[in-house]
Amino acid sequence: MSQNLLLLSVGRRKSAVAKVAFVAGTGKLIINDKDAFHYLQQNALSMAVIQAPLKTVSFEKRYNIVIQVQGGGLRAQAEAIQLGIARVLCLAANTFRAPLKEKGFLRRDPRRKERKKYGLKKARKAEQYSKR
Repeated sequence: MSQNLLLLSVGRRKSAVAKVAFVAGTGKLIINDKDAFHYLQQNALSMAVIQAPLKTVSFEKRYNIVIQVQGGGLRAQAEAIQLGIARVLCLAANTFRAPLKEKGFLRRDPRRKERKKYGLKKARKAEQYSKR
């Protein structure tokens, strides 16, 4: 990632995995070597999801945040990044843990896509029943 690495953590959601690193800087968000806003296709809602833990503890402009993310869709990636950032903030200062936990940023969402069963079209979708 970078030689000025200060803090590192991982966030997960569905099949998305985000490695989050705080690096000395001015507050830039870099996802997979691109500006975060462009990586998330100018989606303001996903940007708000990512920045929510930072705003909760007023930590927006102290470090550059370098993120490597893979798997899942953009929404799952944004939520994985959110968890990773919250975990890094807990490493930065133990006093941040209470407000982040209160807002639910430290909880990993365990929901995943259910597997497809044999004899069915999808996980639960079956052929229409015909009595005659």
